[in-house]
Amino acid sequence: MKTIRLLSIACLAFICFTAFSQNRRPAPNPDGPFRVWIGECAHGRIEVIPPIPADGVELPKGTVLTVKAFPDPGYAFECGYKAMNGGFAFYDEYFTPEFNIAVDGNCSLGASFVEPERLQGYTCKQDIVYAKPGVKALKYDAFIPDGARNLPGVVIIHGGGWRMNCEDVMKGLARELCKDGKYVVFSIDYRWIGTADGDSEPNTMMDIIEDCYGAILHIQEHAAEYGLAPKRLAVTGDSAGGHLCAAVATMIERVGDGGFGVTPGVYEYLPTYMPAGWSAKKARKSLMAIKAVAPNYGIFSLDVLGRYVNDLPEDGRKAIAPLDNIPSKRQIPHWINRGTADNVVSDEGNQEYYDALIAAGQEAYYVKVPGAAHAYYDWKPDTATKDTFEKYGAPYARQMEDFFNTVFYKK
Repeated sequence: MKTIRLLSIACLAFICFTAFSQNRRPAPNPDGPFRVWIGECAHGRIEVIPPIPADGVELPKGTVLTVKAFPDPGYAFECGYKAMNGGFAFYDEYFTPEFNIAVDGNCSLGASFVEPERLQGYTCKQDIVYAKPGVKALKYDAFIPDGARNLPGVVIIHGGGWRMNCEDVMKGLARELCKDGKYVVFSIDYRWIGTADGDSEPNTMMDIIEDCYGAILHIQEHAAEYGLAPKRLAVTGDSAGGHLCAAVATMIERVGDGGFGVTPGVYEYLPTYMPAGWSAKKARKSLMAIKAVAPNYGIFSLDVLGRYVNDLPEDGRKAIAPLDNIPSKRQIPHWINRGTADNVVSDEGNQEYYDALIAAGQEAYYVKVPGAAHAYYDWKPDTATKDTFEKYGAPYARQMEDFFNTVFYKK
């Protein structure tokens, strides 16, 4: 089971542009009883033991229910879920067709069913732990095409205002990018900013970037297990993950052991995970394997990012902004993607980053998706999110792969 905390567009806008308090599950009546009902189960059904009526029942806190999922003919079980308050802002996922849940709030129960071909042609290794710097174990999922051998890799970094979601929300994009058998794909998680993970000491933007570098080093170290060519990597991500993938790609020169602001004028990232015996210099050299980046509806300048480093001098503040870290001596091709109806992340901000890349002599493309709002690369159990992914995410994932092919499969 994995817990996912997902953002609505309005909530993400609030996080990005105003102060946001620590995220908590809503608990209007923390002692119960709680209402539990059957939620969406398109293309299948669930049975709950002991049985509950479809329109719901009130149960004492701590009640344990067994849920069994049954797909309709022509469909396969993808995951089960418990959605708090019935919506998909807060939900738990379960990856076996029979699972138990403990009632701890008003919730709906259901399951996601998909066409069997979505789950074929690859193996997904889930919950690979790469570090545990705080309360939360940091994990990634590996999507390995059948017969993978020495393939380039794509690392996906999820969005969620730097304080929500986990790697599961990117599984639709991961499947799209691995289904042609050309790439091993990894979807990574990281610490949430502030104390949203439950850590007593607030996590910083610097910590998150170091987590992303650590995940990539762990992936490289275990490349043989995944059929991966460790020196041929791309990174992508959406929203907050758009910022993080751009940061990871542009700031490799900042990887070091000098600390972040410990010495005046020195702002370096030491990866959260380091292979045994490795120096920061060796890690920096290994990370130069990142050859391309596709940031989707990301944030690149201090206009928004600066609020997370207000206590630093100007050079330290700039050290988290991709716009201020475009390499001058290294090519890192960019494929930038944003929907024209996105009311969370601005066209101006993405255009500014693209223009700066071109001015710096970098190869860059800015692709605008007509009519798409924010978060169209997300994948959740509800039909509306899946339909949005099918309309916008899937076709532009193919364009993203075409871009990666120009880097890794040059004719």
